Amino acid sequence: MTLSVPQCAPALAPDLQLGHPEVDTIHAEYVQLLDLTDSATDEAFVAALDTWIAHTEQHFAQEESWMEATNFGPRHCHTGHHRHVLEVAGLVRAKIVDEGRFDLGRRLVSEAREWFTHHVATMDSMMVNHLREHGIAHAA
Repeated sequence: MTLSVPQCAPALAPDLQLGHPEVDTIHAEYVQLLDLTDSATDEAFVAALDTWIAHTEQHFAQEESWMEATNFGPRHCHTGHHRHVLEVAGLVRAKIVDEGRFDLGRRLVSEAREWFTHHVATMDSMMVNHLREHGIAHAA
């Protein structure tokens, strides 16, 4: 089973909107894929998780590219947060595949959502402000 992001990303919750079209779009896709993973049956869970992980890798790489290109000061800390999330996601995925620990997968989804809300409000908010200060209202 293959999941993909529909062409029109859903509206992003107001507390996750940063007013930067590219960032808001990629964030909406992240949330949408997290929701799809959350609602997946056990049989479809790993495929949904893989789709979310692949999107998240691209999402984080894009942000890291913007931060590097604009010499964003705290980019190494921000990137460290990204790496940690992906590392944990990989470890949890292995537990699901090797041991059937869907409970850990579902906990990951819940905690990834909570982490994301905080990350957007802090790290991503600072990044978007930095992009604007450098005249990059649209970072694509």
